[in-house]
Amino acid sequence: MNTITNLTQIADCNALLAWAGKEKADLTFKKISDERLTVRYADTAQELDALLGGVIAELTATETIIAVLPDGPTKDDAINKKTRLEYKKFLLETRKESYGVIALVEKEMDLERVNREIEVVDTFIAAVEAQKVTLAA
Repeated sequence: MNTITNLTQIADCNALLAWAGKEKADLTFKKISDERLTVRYADTAQELDALLGGVIAELTATETIIAVLPDGPTKDDAINKKTRLEYKKFLLETRKESYGVIALVEKEMDLERVNREIEVVDTFIAAVEAQKVTLAA
């Protein structure tokens, strides 16, 4: 940001400060949105892990029951239940890809990126304000 010292008009400083203020406001809004999404993803990731664990346990138990049942309507019902549980497991695993721990880590990275962008804008604003003070003196 060495070129900021090339600014020779207070009006130019004011224009840059107005632009930087808008950028910071936009980034602050994005930060708030990302913070909320990060919290939501964290909650969803835990919920999905718990649900998936329950379905896997139920699926394992159903498979054990199927193995010992004689052929007949009870075994057919258990096989149907296993099919439904496998489908439920598939759906939960698919949701986990979109809203689970991986998505949470991605949201945390987005939030960190926004925080760094805000730091850059703050540094820029401070430099322009310093140049404006220099010009006013």
